[in-house]
Amino acid sequence: MKIYTKRGDRGETSLFGGQAASKASPRVAAYGEVDELNATLGLARAATRDGEIDAILAGLQARLFELGAELATPPGRVSKAVVPVGAGEVAALEAIIDRLDAELPAQKHFVLPGGSPAAAALHLARTVCRRVERAVVALSGAEPVGPQTVIFLNRLSDLLFVMARTANARAGVPDVPWIARRP
Repeated sequence: MKIYTKRGDRGETSLFGGQAASKASPRVAAYGEVDELNATLGLARAATRDGEIDAILAGLQARLFELGAELATPPGRVSKAVVPVGAGEVAALEAIIDRLDAELPAQKHFVLPGGSPAAAALHLARTVCRRVERAVVALSGAEPVGPQTVIFLNRLSDLLFVMARTANARAGVPDVPWIARRP
């Protein structure tokens, strides 16, 4: 199989099932953002030396691949290969957030992105996740999106924030507090 099809040369791509779509469509934008988020999780994995964080990120990368397939599937098309996001997955993210947050000191300030390389990469992933969430919300205004998808992405960004703080704490690097300038 060739890596290039030349269909993209005309500004088109194929959705799951072969249907043509403009690369500027909200659906293609949404799953493209998911792909970028997945790449940022790979960057975070490369930056971490923490086995638990790496394992969580590996699972999230696999799930994001499935989410990308879900978003790349046109409305009305059913496929056994597409696994919609479920409420149990949102609950699982919340459980990880609660478990990791329990080992952290209380947060007294807003936190600037940074600290250890792993934490900085996780903060980047968090901001990309927020962009994915916005793209999926925009898509949901035009076409159906799974009922748990936006909730999952919202919770995922929360998890990435807590993971960034956890990466700093486990590396012995303090979070970088944001202190408002006084006029």
